[in-house]
Amino acid sequence: MQGLRRTIGLNFNEHQQAVINIWAPNAKRLSVKTASSIVVLQQQPHGYWGATSNELSEGEEYWLLLDEQLLPDPTALSQPRGVHGPSMALSLGYAWTDADWCNPALEDYLIYELHTGTFSPEGDFNGIAARLDHLLELGITAIEVMPIASFPGERNWGYDGVFPFAVQHSYGGAAGLQQLVDLCHAKGLAVILDVVYNHMGPEGNYLNEFGPFFTSKYQTPWGEAINFDDAGCDGVRDFVVENVLMWFRDFHIDALRLDAVHAIRDFSARHILQEIRLQTDELMKQTGRVYYLIAECDLNDPRYISDLSKNGMGMDAQWVDEFHHALRVSAGEPRKGYYADFSGLAQLAKSFQDAYVYTGAYSEERQKRFGRAATAHPAKQFVVFSQNHDQIGNRMLAERSSALYSFEMQKLLAAAVLLSPFIPLLFMGEEWGAGSPFLYFVSHTEEELIAKVREGRKAEFAAMHLNGTAPDPQDEQTFLDSKLNWEELEGQQQQQLFKWYKQLIALRKHEELLRRPELSAVRCQVFEEQKCLLIERGLSGSKAFICCLFNFSNTRQQLAVPAHMTLIEKIADSAVGNGNTLTSFQPESFLAYSAYYV
Repeated sequence: MQGLRRTIGLNFNEHQQAVINIWAPNAKRLSVKTASSIVVLQQQPHGYWGATSNELSEGEEYWLLLDEQLLPDPTALSQPRGVHGPSMALSLGYAWTDADWCNPALEDYLIYELHTGTFSPEGDFNGIAARLDHLLELGITAIEVMPIASFPGERNWGYDGVFPFAVQHSYGGAAGLQQLVDLCHAKGLAVILDVVYNHMGPEGNYLNEFGPFFTSKYQTPWGEAINFDDAGCDGVRDFVVENVLMWFRDFHIDALRLDAVHAIRDFSARHILQEIRLQTDELMKQTGRVYYLIAECDLNDPRYISDLSKNGMGMDAQWVDEFHHALRVSAGEPRKGYYADFSGLAQLAKSFQDAYVYTGAYSEERQKRFGRAATAHPAKQFVVFSQNHDQIGNRMLAERSSALYSFEMQKLLAAAVLLSPFIPLLFMGEEWGAGSPFLYFVSHTEEELIAKVREGRKAEFAAMHLNGTAPDPQDEQTFLDSKLNWEELEGQQQQQLFKWYKQLIALRKHEELLRRPELSAVRCQVFEEQKCLLIERGLSGSKAFICCLFNFSNTRQQLAVPAHMTLIEKIADSAVGNGNTLTSFQPESFLAYSAYYV
């Protein structure tokens, strides 16, 4: 049973002794080597090697000497000289000031996704800290930080991490992340961390030198699968569970976003996600704090967000790409690649009511019947967005909505997300219509790998039926072009959009009919010919509701007030000059009224 102290890797006890416990079933001999000493580890049961020593001190660099090979520690807490360099011994002790912090209820999360390296000119945790007041003004309640596990070089989206326990040194390392989380809590912001347990990056990946971290039983888009159910998998499972607990316990992270859990291959009697849920629940009992697990999953399988008591995976919530796809096609996105399965308004209406679009219907893109309805699952279990890192970065030129849609359509998209019954997520800079792209970038050092990354991107865009050439992921300029330009926020149109986002967030927070997400009280009416959608947001048993109307067409529309409702007061209007009414509805605009049922 994992508890209130990390049990693997190199850690320091209360006497400042180094307590070492490394899983290396492949080793015949294993030692810890520093510039001045060698600590010989003793073989333990089940592939572990351990020792307690006074020979190591905090801040000291070390290698693991596996038989005759010098390797960095796969459980290291710091890699100051990169993924090929020595590890650094650290204690995760920190003088926390957040004893009174209380993680908000999941339905109160308003998420802002950001990438540490491109969010600010500084490109580190201090750069995030300096701009938290901007997010507070916006009305955000939680930031989501893209992966920060150590990766090759200093430029990466984060999904090529190879040292899951080591916070990227160029971002500020472990202490920098702890300081950021402490500051966020002081300002009333929750912190979500994006973690990757479906694969490991290729460069600097020494895991198989230590033990069977991967298995050829399954193939994933990244090669051999992480070994969660094959021979020798126990040490791998411990490795991942310990990582989860570390973020919650030692960094006070409030929620983890688990990347692409559909790519995890595990046929154990207890799936690794279930094990993570059980161990997280035990940690919550020990600490008295609440931690959330949010999965990225494209299977439309409610088992992932079902309770363990129902043989579910126990995730608290999941991302819903289908809401994004239906929304973007409604706004005019060409039906290519994974958008080919989406026709627009009718499917967007279904997603507003059911979260998933495909719940057993035939998918042309997947060439099979797909999905299952998430009946009885509350709206707080679904995270929706009109933009995120994937949906921007997966485009060849990584255009944001600001480069694809009119100013008015951007406001309409914001309203669809922020006034939906689900948990809304914004991507950094969208609140002012940032002009910078969010391109895919890396800083590998191996020429063969760099060539494979370039070819892989070309193949991906060919599958999306796109012509042309994507910017070179390895070129530093690609990374620099992806940085937010905060001076844009001073522009007149950017300020207008920022104020609109603030208005929508305030409306969601303070209007009870919007703040309390209840899917059973969501009603939709589609006007296909007019390309309009009417959404009713209310509460069960109440005659009061909010009428939200979306005009996705590029012409003025005339709509009659439905017979079952009486409009009371206009509460939001995206049209300049507040000129919208139901009988004269401007192009590409959003309108909301308080109303009651007749």
